[in-house]
Amino acid sequence: MIALPTLRSFARRSLTALTIACLPLITGGWLSGHQSTFDTKGPVAKAQLDVFYVTLWVTGILFVLVASVLAYATLKFKARKGDEHAAVPPQGHGNPLIELGLIAASVGALIIIAIPTLHNIWYTYDVPEAEKATAYEVTATGYQWWFKFEYPHEEIAADTPLVVANELVIPAGRAVRVNLRTFDVIHSFWVPKLAGKVDMIPNRGNHLWLKADEPGYFWGQCAEYCGESHAVMRFRVIALNPADFAKWIAHQKENSKAVTTSDPKPVFASYTPIHNAPNLPGYSDKFDQHPFEAWKQQQEPYASASDEALIQKGHEIFTAKGCVTCHVIRGGHAGGAPFAPDLTHVGARSTIAGGLLENTPENLHRWITDPNGVKPGNKMYHGVSGMLGYMARDENDNWTPHIQVDDTEARALVSYLNSLK
Repeated sequence: MIALPTLRSFARRSLTALTIACLPLITGGWLSGHQSTFDTKGPVAKAQLDVFYVTLWVTGILFVLVASVLAYATLKFKARKGDEHAAVPPQGHGNPLIELGLIAASVGALIIIAIPTLHNIWYTYDVPEAEKATAYEVTATGYQWWFKFEYPHEEIAADTPLVVANELVIPAGRAVRVNLRTFDVIHSFWVPKLAGKVDMIPNRGNHLWLKADEPGYFWGQCAEYCGESHAVMRFRVIALNPADFAKWIAHQKENSKAVTTSDPKPVFASYTPIHNAPNLPGYSDKFDQHPFEAWKQQQEPYASASDEALIQKGHEIFTAKGCVTCHVIRGGHAGGAPFAPDLTHVGARSTIAGGLLENTPENLHRWITDPNGVKPGNKMYHGVSGMLGYMARDENDNWTPHIQVDDTEARALVSYLNSLK
């Protein structure tokens, strides 16, 4: 016996579940954000989306059939007034035809899902044989909380590959094999519009492959909880046509800009610093809507002359404050540590702070003066592996300031780092 309120509750739950299950089909045209898996731009992501849709359709049809039969049985055989002593309706259990039919239908549904699933597991695992000869190779290494990208076949010196941070530039229309490594804990490499997520596991090599159908700018994200600032461990993938990619590689192999003090003309000093704003958005609306154009513009030399005297001051402060201990700037500062981003051409990147902030003077000033407020727990603030950061522990094991950067020094550092294009 099923009471009417129970039936109504079941109907509401069924309608809600059906709406949620069909939401991707109903709203497919709307789900096109920066990290949407429904707006694919490469064959790997497209294959994975196809498997999802097959699974969704099969399970959606099963849901509708089962819910319909259940609703029919509930309505037809519900207890009615005066039925308290009525005979029990004929029972359908034990019918071989029905039971065998349900087993066959279940097996058939699994086979329908399994065929494209298995095919795409093999397809997405590694670069297809037909494309291996022309595939490009890079190595991605996860850190708390940023990504390093190495180009093993693009050497800047003997046995020294080109290294960049947080923005992976690849050739469009060409398969790219990404070797996945980690420096510390488990991370996960995920570029939703190009490929699914694959873990970066300590002491175990892993890999994935992806291909961008056309030039574009794609959001990436660490998809495995890895510590305090996991949610803001981001990166970008920029796909360029072959000519632009070759040009970018050639420029990245060059050393940083030489520092001089001739003809000082202020250009970077005219911004308003941002202080104590941990919840302030990291991107402007213009950048958010047109990131690829913003990245291209970032590659161009500044239209007006830079303040060379201020840049020189920033160069000196970079050394005096100990930044050189961790960061490499080829042609400007040697040394550095393996856990800190290479800053040789940081001025040409569209983002800073591990993809968290748009690369503007205001945001760079904000990052330099308050790194822990922007990305809590980062190594620049707390230090790592015996190297001191902005803070250090005293004899009582309390955190005390070690590196302090005031607004004037930060402005000079911003000028210097912005000049590195």
